[in-house]
Amino acid sequence: MRIGVLAYEGCLAAEIFVFTDLLRIANRVARETGAASMDPFRVSVIAASADPVPAAGGFPIGVRRWHHRFDQIVVPGFELVPSEDLDPRLTARRHETVFLESAADRGTRIASVCVGAFLLGEAGLLDGRRCTTSWLFAARLGRRYPRTTVCREALAVTDGPITTTAAFSAALDLASALVREHLGDDIARATARIALVAENRTSQAPYIVDSMLPTARAPFADDVGAWLVEHLAEPYDLNRLAGAFHVSTRTMLRRFSAETGQTPLDFLRRARVRAARNLLETTDLSVGRIVERVGYRDTGTFRRLFANQVGVGPAEYRRQFRGETTTKGGDIASLLEDGRPTD
Repeated sequence: MRIGVLAYEGCLAAEIFVFTDLLRIANRVARETGAASMDPFRVSVIAASADPVPAAGGFPIGVRRWHHRFDQIVVPGFELVPSEDLDPRLTARRHETVFLESAADRGTRIASVCVGAFLLGEAGLLDGRRCTTSWLFAARLGRRYPRTTVCREALAVTDGPITTTAAFSAALDLASALVREHLGDDIARATARIALVAENRTSQAPYIVDSMLPTARAPFADDVGAWLVEHLAEPYDLNRLAGAFHVSTRTMLRRFSAETGQTPLDFLRRARVRAARNLLETTDLSVGRIVERVGYRDTGTFRRLFANQVGVGPAEYRRQFRGETTTKGGDIASLLEDGRPTD
């Protein structure tokens, strides 16, 4: 399989090289086990010219000039902060998007990592398709390309010849999926274990931090949301909520939905899950005690709600994330607003 990984100014070099290196390991595993007599994957890093490409941070990447003899092209992401204007950056990538459009017209499969999906969108490759990207930029992708359906929580989405994946480390998942598709489960499993890559990840939902997502100012809904969080552990009572803001229940539902696209109860459920996630990460409280603290009496009901929103149950979430989050979401959001880049 001939694969070209597209390098361009400002791209994230790690997303290129974790992908190419995992396929290199898979080639070695396939040869050593007798599954292949030669390298199954022939991978090149390509660009508009053969001159070195300055990746994010100014690191030069050696490349080969692109052509149209690839079976698959992979597009890495680039430095991006939520407040950044995308137009200048994407306008500067016009040569790359024209190349991608031409390659797709020739039947080449195209894949992206993280915000590399924006280049696919500029090339018109997401129109009428399902796709994904980093949860931090999923809403923005959907707004910019309204003819696509963005699956915010998906780790990878394949729709016809187009595959899009989530942030940064999803380059490993993309490489693993190619190994599994072309060499089978045994080679994919051996490669993943050699490289210490998590196998069969399917969702980025456990990693989503709602407080880091850009939001439009909604004065009424913000005040209602703050009230609901303040009374998080108390039973939900729409009549009481409406009374606290001196409006009818119908007005409460209409105004809150108009500003947020959800009901107060939907907001409360998500707030309760956020609070539970924080307690799971930062305390030794039992799941039962946490359930009580966030306003539920039936542990089973809350476990189902938690799993539906996060993708894993509370116990598994604690195993994955206990002690890993030392910076509050608000602090991280402040770093992003200060212009420090993230993928």
